[in-house]
Amino acid sequence: MSVLAVGLSHRSAELNTLEQVVVPATEVTKVLHELQQAEHISEAILVSTCNRIEVYAVVETFHGGLNDVSDVLARQAGMQPADLYDSLYVHYAGAAIEHLFSVTSGLDSMVVGETQILGQIRSSYATARDAGTVGRTLHELIQTTLRVGKRVHSETGLDQLGASVVSEALAAAGDLTGKHALIVGAGSMGALTASHLRKSGIGEITIANRTEARAARLAAASVDQGVPAKAVRMSGIAAAVAEADVVVCCTGAQEAVFTTEHVPARAGRPLAVCDLGLPRDVEHDVAGLAGVTVVDLETIQRRMREKGTPTTDRQTAKATGIVLDEVREYLAGQRSAEVTPTVTALRRRAAEVVDAELLRLDNRLPDLEAGVREEVGRTVRRVVDKLLHAPTVRVKQLAAETADTDYANALRELFCLDPQAPAAVASPTATKDSDQ
Repeated sequence: MSVLAVGLSHRSAELNTLEQVVVPATEVTKVLHELQQAEHISEAILVSTCNRIEVYAVVETFHGGLNDVSDVLARQAGMQPADLYDSLYVHYAGAAIEHLFSVTSGLDSMVVGETQILGQIRSSYATARDAGTVGRTLHELIQTTLRVGKRVHSETGLDQLGASVVSEALAAAGDLTGKHALIVGAGSMGALTASHLRKSGIGEITIANRTEARAARLAAASVDQGVPAKAVRMSGIAAAVAEADVVVCCTGAQEAVFTTEHVPARAGRPLAVCDLGLPRDVEHDVAGLAGVTVVDLETIQRRMREKGTPTTDRQTAKATGIVLDEVREYLAGQRSAEVTPTVTALRRRAAEVVDAELLRLDNRLPDLEAGVREEVGRTVRRVVDKLLHAPTVRVKQLAAETADTDYANALRELFCLDPQAPAAVASPTATKDSDQ
């Protein structure tokens, strides 16, 4: 079993394609179950952000797993798998691990170094865990991934740059000092937007959300930070726009929530509308209104290409080096772990042989004193343990150092182990029993 990564992002697909493939939050669990029920997939996690949709799966075979993931994504998007192929990127085994570590570290983000992806990976893991589609492999991988992401940011200073899709969108909206902002959506992106607006010197914030209580909590948090804020119903967007200088939409809805009807006559007052939704939150025709400037994900991507990355070559090189070191260490650990069940099976087989020979001794020498019998048993077991210690320790070391040799299979052949024995040792039932 190996890890397969299949996805689309701002680097591989047009925004229109990303919009089609995006999985609504209400359907993530359903899609995860479809993935896990596919023939070649045993575990799955779905990562869906404003500029990427990715599946990380534990698969039996590369081609079988790829076909299964592609089928599920295409079916979700109402497309044929062939229609997706040109937009997909695929990574397998070690390359999949490297890609995930890079994504979580912010090295593959539209704004290099942004830290929000850490929380998004953590949230995606929690959703998959609750859906029951995470097993031992992905659990251990995600825990390692989160640690790697934190390490990259803390050791390279990438997290100190403070850049994100939100900050870039607000920068494109112009000087916001003392102005009035309307945030449509009070989720994690809305909270991040409010934080950036406060730092930019915004004068007042209005927050509209489908759940008014959530908008009220976000507004209260802004008030506590010294910035006047209020919450309104979604039905009150038009009235709020009349007072606003900038609107930020980030709802995650499947239909546009901000339309031309929400923009009243403004007597020449300019309005910047930032659309951070995927699919788009802002109706296309809004961009054609007089005095209105729309900043969407394509605008941000274009700005990032024009001005280049805000990170230094040294920071990026150091971050990449950390990722590669962590990938090597992770893969070495996995190779060592793969041979462990076989080593355990070998030791179990040796113990069975010792027990059988001691029973044979009892039958041949029934009058042997109990003390002598116990000492013989201890001696035989010590001899066997000492004979097995060096080779079993060394085989784990060799397995960690190279992927070129199947040391587990070599042990099975040399000691005539039942091929099913290591699988039995590694099974959840066996693990549970051994922990008790």
